[in-house]
Amino acid sequence: MRGAVAPAAVFYDHVMSPRREPVSRRDRPAKPPLSRAALVGAALRIMRDEGLERVTMRRLAAELDTGPAALYVYVRNAAELHGALLDALLADLPLPGPGTPSRWRDDLVELLCAYTSLLIGHPSLARSVLLLRPYGPNFLRLFDTLLGLLRAGGVRPRPAAWGVDLLLQHATATAAEQGTRSADAATEAAEEQALATAIAEADAAAYPQIAHARDELLSGPGEERLRWSLTAMIDGIAGSRA
Repeated sequence: MRGAVAPAAVFYDHVMSPRREPVSRRDRPAKPPLSRAALVGAALRIMRDEGLERVTMRRLAAELDTGPAALYVYVRNAAELHGALLDALLADLPLPGPGTPSRWRDDLVELLCAYTSLLIGHPSLARSVLLLRPYGPNFLRLFDTLLGLLRAGGVRPRPAAWGVDLLLQHATATAAEQGTRSADAATEAAEEQALATAIAEADAAAYPQIAHARDELLSGPGEERLRWSLTAMIDGIAGSRA
């Protein structure tokens, strides 16, 4: 009825009841700022927990609460991100001091074995690194240390520069192969057995050189063979006429 007065109880409830307070967005925790370090740190956590295959821009964007396009401000592509991951891992690689004429070869082999062992734990990254040209600060320190060790052994600049590239390539390829094989122990054992059988049963008339070296072809544990191959390559680099 027009002009009727509302009951006092209704009026009182409407006027005096507390109004719901709107929640301001300012009260929410602020997102951490994006940076290259934050991006690489998130990628490193995912790689260690789930493998390199799960490190995608979409997954990283979700992890960092942003859009995938925002990440390309800090890395141009997946290859650059993989290089940054390698550099982050190399921060934990112990480097020897300045090389000495008496220990340079041993220090060089130890450092390259440590580098190989580090990458064996991440075979997918090792495979990717084979196609990269890393240039991060930790990689440059590794490269500089390797050059210094060769210099301590009297190796001239050109064979030293070319030799470091060769040594790192060999170590990275070894890590990619061994790490991938170790991920499937059953398949690795079956393949090794099949190869051993083929060598043992190879006809001496058809394969005389295999028969001659039959007992040595599969001898020696993996680390011993790695150290031998590195030493052989270092000796070749040191004696190079390049």
